[in-house]
Order: sequence, then C-alpha cells, then structure tokens
Amino acid sequence: MVFSSIPFLFRFLPIFLIMYFAAPRRMRNLVLFLGSLIFYAWGEPVYVFLMLFSTVSDYVHGIWIGKFKEQGKEKRAKAALASSIIINLAMLCFFKYAEILPLPVGISFYTFQTMSYTIDVYRLETKPQRNFVAFGVYVSMFPQLIAGPIIKYKQAATGLTERRETFDQAAYGIRRFVVGLGKKVLLANQAGLIWEQISAINPQALSMSGAWLGMLAFAFQIYFDFSGYSDMAIGLGAMFGFTFPENFHYPYLSLSITQFWRRWHMTLGGWFRDYVYIPLGGSRRGLGRQLINILIVWLLTGIWHGAGWNFLVWGLWFAVFLVLEKFIYSCFHNRENSSRKENGQNTEHTKRKNPLTTVFLFTYSFTVVLAGWVFFSHENIVDALAYLKVMFFWNRNAVQTMKETIYFLLYNYRVLLFVLLIGATPFPAKAAEKIKIMFEKKRAGAVWTILELLFLMGVFLLSTAFIVDASYNPFLYFRF
Repeated sequence: MVFSSIPFLFRFLPIFLIMYFAAPRRMRNLVLFLGSLIFYAWGEPVYVFLMLFSTVSDYVHGIWIGKFKEQGKEKRAKAALASSIIINLAMLCFFKYAEILPLPVGISFYTFQTMSYTIDVYRLETKPQRNFVAFGVYVSMFPQLIAGPIIKYKQAATGLTERRETFDQAAYGIRRFVVGLGKKVLLANQAGLIWEQISAINPQALSMSGAWLGMLAFAFQIYFDFSGYSDMAIGLGAMFGFTFPENFHYPYLSLSITQFWRRWHMTLGGWFRDYVYIPLGGSRRGLGRQLINILIVWLLTGIWHGAGWNFLVWGLWFAVFLVLEKFIYSCFHNRENSSRKENGQNTEHTKRKNPLTTVFLFTYSFTVVLAGWVFFSHENIVDALAYLKVMFFWNRNAVQTMKETIYFLLYNYRVLLFVLLIGATPFPAKAAEKIKIMFEKKRAGAVWTILELLFLMGVFLLSTAFIVDASYNPFLYFRF
C-alpha cells in the first residue's frame, strides 16, 4: 500500500486515525504497532514475519548488550553486537542480492534502523528499550516504514514513550502530508510521463536535446517522488506526535557534489557517516585515509540501492567526484592559508563567490548529478553508456527525426517544466511565508488561514482526481 493510493487515503488512514485517537494514551503504541503490521501485510503478508523476526532479534540483542555493558563484560557485549549486525546484514543480503525471493518492501530502511539501535546501545548513547511494543513501533511505524526517513533510535527514543499529540502538530502534519501528496502525484508522476516517453526511444534515434530533456525529467521525477514521500511520512509522524528528521533540502541548487549529498536523502547520508565513515576514521587520519573512507562509503551506498552493476557504478561515479573535491579543496585551502599567514591575514576569512563562479559551480554540480542519474535509471550498463554518449556527443542522424518529438514534449509540458523548476527551489516556501507575514501585519491572519485551507483542499482534490484517473502512479524507491 502506498500513500498516494485510494485504499490508503480513503480506507486505511481514516479508520486508523479514528482508532488511534479514540484509544487511551497508554494504548496508542499498541494501536500504532498493530496498525503498522496491517499496513505492511496489505501487500506482503508473508514478509510481516520477517519484519517481526528482525524486531524480536534486535530487541533481545539490545537487552543483552545493555546487560553485558552494565556487568562490565565488554567481550560479550561486543559479541552480542556482532551477532546482531551479522543477522541483519545476512537477512538484507539474502533477500536483496541473492535474488531468489521477491524483495520485501522497505527492508533496507528498517534493517538500517534496527542496526542503529544495537550500535547506539553498545556505544552507551541510548538505553535498551525493554518495552517490546514501543520497540516494535520504532521498527514498523508505517509512516516511514517503506521509504524512510531513516530514523536512528536515539532520535525516536523519547517520542516512543513520552510523546504528546497536539492540535498544532496535527495541523502541521496535515499540511505537510498534502503538500507531499501534491509533489508526488501532480509533479513526480507527470515528470515521469515525459521520461517514460523519451526512455522508450532507441538511443541511436535520440538527439542530444532529447537525451538532456529525458534526464532532466527523470531528475525531477525522482526528486519530487522521493521528497514528496518523505514529506508525507514527516506529516504523518507529526500527526502521531513524532518529529522525523528532514530528508531533503533543495539538493539541485548545490554548488558541489559534496553539498548535493548533504542535501539529498540526508538520513541515509547521516547513517553512513555515523556508523561507517566516522568509525573508519573519517578525516582524522589524514587526507589519504579520508579519501579511502569516502570510496568505501560510496561503494556501500551504491550496493545499498541494489545488486545491479549500475548501482555500483552510480556509487563509484559520485565517489570519484567527492574524492576529487576533497583533494582539490585540501590543496587550495592549505595554499590559501599559507599565503594569508605570510601576509599576516586571518586564515579564517573566506571570500564570497562571485556570480560567475556560482554559475560555473552550479553547472558543474548539476551536470555531474544528471550524468549520475543515467546509471541509476538504466539497469544495463551498456544502455547507460549509450545514453551518456548521446547526451555529450552530437547525434547528427537523429536531429531531424527527433525535432518534432522534442518540440511536441516541450510545448505540451512547458507549464509543467516551469513548475518543476520553480518547485525545486525555496521560492514557493519563501513566497508563502512573506504573504503570510503580510496578512498578519494587516491583522488578517484569518484570511490567510482560509486561503491556505482552500489551497490544501485544492491540492488534495486535484491529486485524488489524478490518482483515480491515471494508471501511472509508480514509486521509484519501493524497490529499495
């Protein structure tokens, strides 16, 4: 079951909300736990037992680790941690990479969450959770079960037992959910239709402009698809009193690949940073070791997304640019500091980038990201390379045959493309905030509330109409 579906919007969610808020506060975790199991079992009833096994396993391992730590039995605590990690990774690798059985939805996300729990207990960064239902809620909570955000246990520990649902939180959650629904249905799905049409064309018959338009459409599809789903998850969490971490921050405005990956799927990046990169030594052991650590992390990031060679190449593609940026920055920074010291200047002083530099860095970053999406969107490496060739080399034979098709797509989707471009920037949010402040200064806050309500109702009704009318409603991160 996906959030952008009629069964979820008009059956599961209303019934669940009534049951959740009708239940006594002490029973709400149980309602959320059982409701989440029903949500997961809707499409994959057998795999509920797999998730329950993972929940029980890490619940027991967490108690063991905490007990051994209290008794000063470090070796036993370390063995219990190793046992937990091995079980989780073995389960993940078997289902995700052996390709013997269908992939359980969301296994990559909830496996990483349960691993963060036992690791944090071992590090003494959190206490073992002895309430099985509360721990079960953490693992199986349906708002973020399928596609994150990935929540570390220490981020959710307090909310599992001490949260208080409020009207303001619920109102914020509804707004966030409806906006996410609109991003998914009205923007991502429509961008996906452009990509679907262009990806169906043989690369040999595709022009350079067609290839760039197709990859631009895919870039917007995956961004609004995943960020929209994250918005819906954050909104649902807020309705139940949880505060989930943000997962995206306008990544396509980045001026480097390093910055892009600090803004894209931030919870996954944070997980790898805290549980892989830093334990490997991070940047503490010199530049050479840091570059090796980056390569390891991005090799694992590619593998996390799938068993195909395309994901491995995709991870290494970004690793190369991240390593280059670290190396260039280190050399430039050291040389600049040496020069400032010689001239008696403050080494902490930083220059503001001029507009030309900003344009160059944006163009570089966005081009690298789009080229990376080629590997992500093509399962076959040969097909990906053929598409890249068309993007960066003029295909004279295809110019005339593709001209009418591209003009047709640009003309018919020109409004959508404009909205996608604007929607990927902070402009809509900032504009809304300024309008809200303007109404409040004129003591017309009620007018703004009514306008906002009408806007959200319009987005919801339009999204529902598109869901009912359209057969194209994929979710790209379902396979992870």
